[in-house]
Amino acid sequence: MMKSGRHVPNKNDQILIDQFLDTIWLESGLSQNTLSAYRSDLEQYAIWIYKSKYQLSTAGRAQILNYLGYCVANGVAARSSSRRLSSLRRFYQYMNREGRIDSDPTSDVESPIVGSYLPETLSERAVEKLLEAPDTNTALGIRDRTMLEALYASGLRVSELVTLTRSELDETAGLVRVIGKGQHERIVPLGEECLNWVCFYLDGARNAILNGKTSDSIFITKHGGPISRQRFWQLIKYYGKRAGIGEHLSPHTLRHAFATHLLNHGADLRSVQMLLGHANLSTTQIYTHVATARLQSLHASHHPRG
Repeated sequence: MMKSGRHVPNKNDQILIDQFLDTIWLESGLSQNTLSAYRSDLEQYAIWIYKSKYQLSTAGRAQILNYLGYCVANGVAARSSSRRLSSLRRFYQYMNREGRIDSDPTSDVESPIVGSYLPETLSERAVEKLLEAPDTNTALGIRDRTMLEALYASGLRVSELVTLTRSELDETAGLVRVIGKGQHERIVPLGEECLNWVCFYLDGARNAILNGKTSDSIFITKHGGPISRQRFWQLIKYYGKRAGIGEHLSPHTLRHAFATHLLNHGADLRSVQMLLGHANLSTTQIYTHVATARLQSLHASHHPRG
């Protein structure tokens, strides 16, 4: 059971849970193991929301999302989180049917993708250390710093980053046109800091690397061809170690950081979905759990009543 100041639900919530279990047992003839699983899921949730001064009958969508974020932050697997949400969904459907609540707060909550994993991300300070790792006194170091800046500023997939061409960059507007999965096109802003690095790289370091060769690719090797995904993966591992960030860093980690940090600073999920190029909102949903867990951790650490 999760740690809490209380180890049982409050009396009213316990009564609601018991009534719900009696009803579904009569209606569906569920096994004792299934009923026990429902009881465990609902009681853990009731204990958790009580600390936020809510009860089962007053909690809404925000509390459910926060709870899922809490589960993820405490190492609960996607399959287990999905099962807990299923328990809550059935309970609130029952409550709504019985007229005890006006609407089902789980109706707009998408289940975590079973088989998926909690994406590893970086703190904002760790990202800064990574971005500062390349030696910008060299042309290749400027190229690498610019690639890292672009990946973090845009949330591009590494395959999208390494295949960017000059014709897909609008330096005046600070935008790139990206052809993502399924040949879907999207427009992504780079932001002022990243755009400064891109212009600095294009104005000098890129020409020095090309050394008279021509290429339409933005990020190139000294042979004039586009840098490969494998090479950039090697580079980010190298800079991660140089920055003291650890061994599990990959280009995708910056994409995760991009999404999580946007949500931490108030971006809405639909906007993040568009920027990432996700076809389905459910794919983006996991970042809500990551960001919510991070905000809860910050609140608990820094708020006087956390």
